[in-house]
Amino acid sequence: MTVQPRCFALLPCAGSGLRAGAGVPKQYRPVAGVPMVRHTLAAFAAVARIARVLVVLAPGDGALDVADAAVSIAHCGGATRAESVFNGLNALLAQGAAGYDWVLVHDAARCLVTQALIDALIDACLPDAVGGLLALPLADTLKQADGGGRAVATIDRAGKWLAQTPQMFRLGLLRDALAARAASGFAGITDEASAVEAAGYQPLLVRGSAHNLKVTYPEDFALAEAVLRSRHA
Repeated sequence: MTVQPRCFALLPCAGSGLRAGAGVPKQYRPVAGVPMVRHTLAAFAAVARIARVLVVLAPGDGALDVADAAVSIAHCGGATRAESVFNGLNALLAQGAAGYDWVLVHDAARCLVTQALIDALIDACLPDAVGGLLALPLADTLKQADGGGRAVATIDRAGKWLAQTPQMFRLGLLRDALAARAASGFAGITDEASAVEAAGYQPLLVRGSAHNLKVTYPEDFALAEAVLRSRHA
């Protein structure tokens, strides 16, 4: 009998959000009336194919309380995003997930992700041998800056994409790819796809949306709030 792989979601949610300029970690800052991470969780709750969502929090973080049986919390956040994801993958395995299962890693601060985007990524990746990520072709002119903040070159944007999340890979493949970089402190690993690329694979690029932005700077909160309120208008 063929065992069908399941889809899990993993949300690293242990960052401090210093660039957002908030007095609390940005994932807990209210957007459209509720903490930002709640919008992210709601999007994944709407996807029937997600078996469970694991939220990785910093040790001692008691700010997030969830009553949904399909959401679990692991207080195993690390010093970096990559370490938090790596620890979260190990937690999923300890909770019964298998190496052949799929995991969708998503930034808690990308609170504008939609059910449609998550489903599109799953549809594209399920038949793929490697997996992939949401991304957008680079539309703007790209500049190389010097140390003083002056443009010194214009970089060819052909073939360049802006990585987004979720990023979807086999749990075992991603865990092994990150394990191979653990001794270096995950140097050079900025997202899951970069770890998979370092392991010799070529992730699939699945077109995302400009609305699927990562709320990072203070002005991003107003934009996120406007988009969320427009969806419920």
